[in-house]
Amino acid sequence: MQSTTSGTFRVLASPRDPAELLLLDTSSQDPTYVTTEGYDGTLGRTVDDIEPGNRIAATLSWTDGTPRFADVDIETRTTIEFADGATGIFEVARETWQEAEREGRAMNARTTRNTDGEANGVVYTFAKQAGQRRLYDEFADGITPLEPLIGRLAASADPPFAVFVLEPADEPFVLVVIAADRDGRFAETMVESYDGL
Repeated sequence: MQSTTSGTFRVLASPRDPAELLLLDTSSQDPTYVTTEGYDGTLGRTVDDIEPGNRIAATLSWTDGTPRFADVDIETRTTIEFADGATGIFEVARETWQEAEREGRAMNARTTRNTDGEANGVVYTFAKQAGQRRLYDEFADGITPLEPLIGRLAASADPPFAVFVLEPADEPFVLVVIAADRDGRFAETMVESYDGL
């Protein structure tokens, strides 16, 4: 028996299979794993073109409980990349965390600026969790959504953005950096600075 559902989704790389994507409903954050294999024509080319971080409008067809793309449109080409064990964390990130510590908060945010003093993105620091919980993995698996952070920047800037989630090796925080220009210098510097991005 076949049924269809439509919605708007933020795309993440699947943590369980490179031949599928993890779609997070932008309203509910409900996860759906969808295969990227076996599509033809225009639909196949569009599916091949989807990158983690993209926001898509999609219709999914469900056959025997397995979802496949029936139709998809890439709405924004924001990207999301992850780097575990990052070293050499930049000063603004450390300052943002130190401010959170002084104020007894588990997270903090700061607007980043280029050399001309113009806003070019935002930095978020989150306290690493004690025990079994690992916030970095929760971001990667979609358990803790990045959508609210992306949405805040989208209220004042136009996507596509470049989102970077870093688990620093030597810092007590998880770092989320959102560059306002996906192809701008700030995003390029992040990619050049951290292995794994």
